Amino acid sequence: MSANRPLIIGITGATGIVLGVRALEMCRELGVETHLVVSQAGEMTRAYETDLDREQLHALADHVHPVKDVGASIASGSFRTMGMLIAPCSVRTLAEVATGVTTTLLTRAADVVLKERRRLVMMVREAPLHAGHIRNMLAVTEMGGIIQPPVPAFYTKPQSVSDIVDHCVARALDCFGIDVPTMQRWGE
Repeated sequence: MSANRPLIIGITGATGIVLGVRALEMCRELGVETHLVVSQAGEMTRAYETDLDREQLHALADHVHPVKDVGASIASGSFRTMGMLIAPCSVRTLAEVATGVTTTLLTRAADVVLKERRRLVMMVREAPLHAGHIRNMLAVTEMGGIIQPPVPAFYTKPQSVSDIVDHCVARALDCFGIDVPTMQRWGE
């Protein structure tokens, strides 16, 4: 993986848009170029869960691609990236990626990342899970993807929701070899 390649960040309609927002912020702080794609439901969740308007969210990314633009650069394997982080990841998005039946740029980009054997990290946000969800997680894992639910590490003794979000996102970025220096690690 090349750290100087861009990272695609997908935001879906699952609750927890703060995960995607914080990933964009961390990448900007660390000098990692980002390509953002937000699902239609993700735009709705942005309005419900944040005070950010569409333009403010988009301003956090270096490049923004409309979710219906299946001809965008990130839909092609010849466009080199370090991979894609979907944060948060809805079970609908999980299902589309698991089956290879993509309907938007977001799921097409994820499919391309998998076919090119690049890193796909999905911060799946759903609970409880039924067998179909678990089967889809297994299918994505068998294709080379990583299921990285936003699970807090309490050994860090978080003092706020922001502490939990930061640690969860930093762990997801770890999967790409992106080191977040402020992340507290076990034993350090």
